[in-house]
Amino acid sequence: MAHPDLLIRGRRVLLPTGVAPATLHITAGRITDVTGHGAPAPSDVTIVDAKDLLVTPGIVDSHVHINEPGRTEWEGFHTATQAAAAGGITTVVDMPLNSIPPTTSADAAKVKQDALGNQLHVNVAFWGGVVPGNVNDLEGLQRFGVPGCK
Repeated sequence: MAHPDLLIRGRRVLLPTGVAPATLHITAGRITDVTGHGAPAPSDVTIVDAKDLLVTPGIVDSHVHINEPGRTEWEGFHTATQAAAAGGITTVVDMPLNSIPPTTSADAAKVKQDALGNQLHVNVAFWGGVVPGNVNDLEGLQRFGVPGCK
């Protein structure tokens, strides 16, 4: 097992069996082991004591309308992802049809990706949009990396 970079200890960790005291071992940003709350820790590892805060896996919000580019004054990536992070959400999946351009082709998805810049606080993915006349664009959206189409 790899040597962890970080340990997160808490008395209220959400596990598959329920909420219990535990220590999460994290290596390169991934949970690599879960041990008891009082397990000994190597001296060269950063330890975060969550005390009685609830420690949970990241939450994915799969239905988010981020209107950038084109309608950024309604909601842009900076504020949408900042609000998501404040609520414990680690990934948002943007709906395809509210922005200009709508995410109905790989080229349009690239325009949205280019708008991300350095303003993200959480991970972002894009749904592809299915509209009349874009059936030939769906394969390009898949190659681009959309998790699915709506």
